[in-house]
Amino acid sequence: MKSEPESYSIDDFARDKRTLWTGVRNYQARNFMMNDMKPGDLFFFYHSNAEPTAIVGIGEILKANQADPTALDKKSDYYDPKASKDHPIWFCAEVGFKKKLEAISLADLKTHKELKDMALLQKGSRLSVQPVSKSEFDFISKLAGKSKK
Repeated sequence: MKSEPESYSIDDFARDKRTLWTGVRNYQARNFMMNDMKPGDLFFFYHSNAEPTAIVGIGEILKANQADPTALDKKSDYYDPKASKDHPIWFCAEVGFKKKLEAISLADLKTHKELKDMALLQKGSRLSVQPVSKSEFDFISKLAGKSKK
């Protein structure tokens, strides 16, 4: 799951301990959150538009497939006038903080042949929510363990 650090950083997530992952306005990312995420699933927290762009933490899905309240909030940047309580259109997940990682940069991820099929590393892949296979998650978790000082 990607976030720009000036919008919501890993430090914000660590402070809050749990949050709603709102504001996803891409149907493919929304469908992934609705259909594929389950409570207990772990995810990488990724800083996009940062220097460097990098995986910086791990979170857990606490509750999936719930209506995104920002779609109904007229003061929100993510307000959608087509959404309603009866027909929410946009969904989010409640997520919990697990831990911060020493940053694993996009450039570093690209050097590992084990990750060659990872969605994040594919050309043009810009979704804010992307799947990560178990083997990719395990491999990156091992990288994160090696990067600890």
